Amino acid sequence: MNKEFKNFDTLAIHGGYESLKHSGSLTPPLYQTSTFTFETAEQGENRFAGTEEGYIYSRLGNPTVKVLEDRIAVLEGGEAGLAFGSGMAAVSAVLLGLTKTGDHILCSKGLYGCTFGLLEMMEEKYNIIHDFSDMSTEEDILQKIKPATKVIYVETPINPTMKLIDLQMVVKVAKQHNIVVVVDNTFSSPYLQQPIMLGCDIVIHSATKYIGGHGDVIAGLVVGKQDFINELAMTTKKDIGGIISPFDAWLLIRGLKTLSVRMDRHCRNAKEIAQLLKEHQNVSEIYYPGDPDNPDYAIAQKQMSQSGGLISFTIKGTKKDAQKLMNDLKLIKIAVSLGDTETLIQHPATMTHAVVPEESRQEMGITDNLIRLSVGLEAWEDIWNDLEQALKKVR
Repeated sequence: MNKEFKNFDTLAIHGGYESLKHSGSLTPPLYQTSTFTFETAEQGENRFAGTEEGYIYSRLGNPTVKVLEDRIAVLEGGEAGLAFGSGMAAVSAVLLGLTKTGDHILCSKGLYGCTFGLLEMMEEKYNIIHDFSDMSTEEDILQKIKPATKVIYVETPINPTMKLIDLQMVVKVAKQHNIVVVVDNTFSSPYLQQPIMLGCDIVIHSATKYIGGHGDVIAGLVVGKQDFINELAMTTKKDIGGIISPFDAWLLIRGLKTLSVRMDRHCRNAKEIAQLLKEHQNVSEIYYPGDPDNPDYAIAQKQMSQSGGLISFTIKGTKKDAQKLMNDLKLIKIAVSLGDTETLIQHPATMTHAVVPEESRQEMGITDNLIRLSVGLEAWEDIWNDLEQALKKVR
């Protein structure tokens, strides 16, 4: 496409695709094929040898998937992208691709439950150890860095406590020690936050969430430098095989076209709901980057264009009270995941982070009365009315 276009909204619709190279098809075609034919045996030899460009087999590359990979790279400000069959396939490919036995990963204090489980498995099976840091200051990070530290892995906002990490500060420390910075950017999407533009090396998305946006696809995305993406594609992705299907890639391309429009609505709705939750007598605390009283508010203003569509809050009650509140809802759906058109609510301690030992959950701030709300695209008044009637019943 014409390189003069720089606006996110335009790139989300046109980035990485030239219709005239695909028979003039306005929408990127769905190449629903497992394999590709060669004109000659010699051409097949050349493609396998890497001396001629072209497609071989959809586990190795597919034209529909390539459009998605090019588009997310443009939107994140990276050199290249790589698509996977799930967010965890993306996370595991990156961490396995960057480390070997004896290496060390330093993580933000608070992670998605399955990422936590993966790190535990890597330590138990492969002696790739990990530690956690608050990452509130440079000193917090420096205290945990070891000679074997190869990766700093960050979620920001952190799932589900919504704590923010100052990415520029992390990058400053990492560069001094030649450590790769990996950021899970799922909660923000590239529309709200672009870690690579802040100096980070690699960005990961569970594309299932805001990028897909409609609750109908499972996928993961990675963006980074071309050399790293090439190596990841031809080793970890190719040999472990956590690939995305062409149809799922096609759905994500469609989802990206409306990302900015949807995110604006998610953010606007969440801002309204967060303020009302903050004022409610049965809510003890809210965790939302757009709250001026949030201790990380200044970080949000610096590195996020808006505050996102996720709110976590604690109620004045027990786990049973939290569960009763959820059971009393009528419009809002009890479900894990986030970023869908529907508003979703879940109980992290017993759902997304149930795999995390209780002691570790408490250290992360995941208490039994903590609830996570993914604010959808419904009228915010209807979302609030449903929450309010359930909150009134909290003892």
